[in-house]
Amino acid sequence: MKAQTPRTILEAEAIQDELRPLLDLTGPGPGTPATVAGVDVAYDGERLAAAVAVLDASTLEVVEQVTVGGRVAFDYVPGLLAFREVPALLEALERLTVTPDLVVCDGYGLAHPRRFGLACHLGVLTGLPTIGVGKTAFVGSYPDPAPERGSWTDLTLDGDVVGRVLRTRHGVKPVFVSVGHRVDLDTACRNVLALTPHYRLPETTRVSDRLSRLALIENVTFD
Repeated sequence: MKAQTPRTILEAEAIQDELRPLLDLTGPGPGTPATVAGVDVAYDGERLAAAVAVLDASTLEVVEQVTVGGRVAFDYVPGLLAFREVPALLEALERLTVTPDLVVCDGYGLAHPRRFGLACHLGVLTGLPTIGVGKTAFVGSYPDPAPERGSWTDLTLDGDVVGRVLRTRHGVKPVFVSVGHRVDLDTACRNVLALTPHYRLPETTRVSDRLSRLALIENVTFD
């Protein structure tokens, strides 16, 4: 499915309303994925670089990586970040020769003020199982999870569970996991823990973040 480019905030919100009913928030999703991709976008003024890195899920070694340069096409508006990032991310994903079993976004899925974050948007447009892993809370309330790795608490918004606050390292700040598309929350958290054997953030996020920043430094082609 092709990304739509809105001209106004109202048009962007209307697109979210149009796509939201297409979400699959239960699965089946990848029980044990063979490959997992991380996606991220780095900015330098009006320039951006989108990166996708596909990792072997068992070894966490990089299988394939792609970067795409571009220009910002939509102003930053909280809750509408996807319209800045999805077009370039779609192009990067389309250039892959490997189709990942799961895509991990550096951001949010259902844990979003309009229940349609970047992971949801990207998942609906690609049909791929997606999850969001945020560094901080964007919406909702939660009690702190216990300090042990693997501990979690519900992230709730308006009385609904929209994600989990998951401790990936003992005594370290948790991450905020939410479903994007075609994955249930238990599966999402299980995969996040598998992707964080040594650090707080998933290896997919760490690799794609480095890749997007390097692409800006190396001046990938910008249209």
